Parts: sequence; structure tokens; C-alpha cells
Amino acid sequence: MSTLPRITVITPSYNQAGYIRQTVESVLEQSYPNLEYLVVDGLSTDRSLAILSEYTDRLTLIAERDSGQTDAINKGLRRATGEVVCWLNSDDYFLPGTLHTVGQFFANNPHQQWLTGDCLIVDETGQSIQAPIRQYKRLLRHLPGQFYLGLTNAICQPATFWRREAHSQLGYLNESLRYTMDYDWWLRLHEVQSPARLNKTLTAFRIHGASKGGSQFGPQFAEDYATLCRYESSVLIRRLHRLHNNAITGIYRLIK
Repeated sequence: MSTLPRITVITPSYNQAGYIRQTVESVLEQSYPNLEYLVVDGLSTDRSLAILSEYTDRLTLIAERDSGQTDAINKGLRRATGEVVCWLNSDDYFLPGTLHTVGQFFANNPHQQWLTGDCLIVDETGQSIQAPIRQYKRLLRHLPGQFYLGLTNAICQPATFWRREAHSQLGYLNESLRYTMDYDWWLRLHEVQSPARLNKTLTAFRIHGASKGGSQFGPQFAEDYATLCRYESSVLIRRLHRLHNNAITGIYRLIK
């Protein structure tokens, strides 16, 4: 059996006391034998730091001011020592066995740069929601990358992992982006190599009242389209992307 690679998980944290314990325990309970876990907290003013202090014998806590989520993630990425890296937001969580699945994949596929899997979409209580949206994105990921990354961002951020060496070639996350730093990173990675895709559900992505973006699609979709245009020159793909965003906005207006 191939040696499992060291995996670094980075959690950017700020005022998520209601969810941070589940996030942390979902990582630590993986029992992955070669884990580095970095939590980068921007000096939370709720109970987050008190909760995190209970785990400092099992994770590295970096508590200092930052300029936002992307800055916090980049701090973790620059400190990471793992061969494989990812970030898990402080309101999301891993499902059991995720890191073993990921570690074994990278051990068996030494030339693959990145991997994306499936994720649940859950509410504040952890109940599964938006099943049709999840299934739609799963279908999109069976298409060529130009479509599932051109039409929309169909990649599940908390279920995506890549080799740390990619940063030496591509740099780090774009800190000027508020909503689409993940989409920008996927598009850069895709210029090097298409991701391997697993149908297995690896993580849970939580949507709640304080989620960034939520249903306020105006600023989010403006940034999303500008991000696409930096990497995609096809007028057709750009138009399809805009039509897709308009369709999403219309659907949410109807269901509200």
C-alpha cells in the first residue's frame, strides 16, 4: 500500500461559535495518521476562541487580526507543510472517512494535482436541503471542465483538495475577491490540469442566516462573472454563464 500523504486542513474562523466545534471535531475525528490542522482565527469576539482553546493540543491555532476570510486562508496555506491541502470553513464539516479517501487517492495517483468530490448542502441544524441543486451540480461535473466551470462554479469548495506544490506555480488565493476566491482558484488550477472527480460525498456545506452571499446575488454574481472573464475568452461561454446566473436569480425569486 502506498504511503498516505500528509494533509493540511485549514479552517478560517471568525465568530462562528455555534458551528466551530462540529467543524473541528469532524476534522480531528477522521483519525487520519498524517494530519496537520491549522485554524486561523481573526480574533473572534464570541466564544469561538474559548472553544478552540480546548483543542490546542491537537491543532495549531493562529489567532490574530486579518483582512478577511481569504487572508486567513492564505496565512494557513503559507504555513502548511502537507503535501495535500484544503480549507474547511468554520461552519462546514467533513463526513467520516473523508481524509482517508482523499489520502489514498493522492497516494495512488501521484500525477494528479487536484481532486473534487460531492458535498451535502445542510441548514443550521445539519438537515439536508436543496437536494435538486446538489443533483444538478453533480450532473454538471460529468461534463468537460469548460462547461461545469464555464457555465457556473459547480465545484464543491469544502470537498476539493490539491497538492501544495501548485502554489509555487500559481501563487495563492486572490485577496481582492470577497465571494469567488475559490472559483478563481479552480479556474487557475484547471489551466494546469482538469480535476479528478469522485462521486463520493465527502463533506457538508452549511447555509444559514449569516452565510456570506446568501441570496444576495447582485454583488456575488458581478464578481463571479468578472472572475470568469479573466480566464475565459469564449463569447459563447461568457453569455451562457450570464444566462445561467440570471436563471438562478429568477428561480430564487419565484421560490421566495
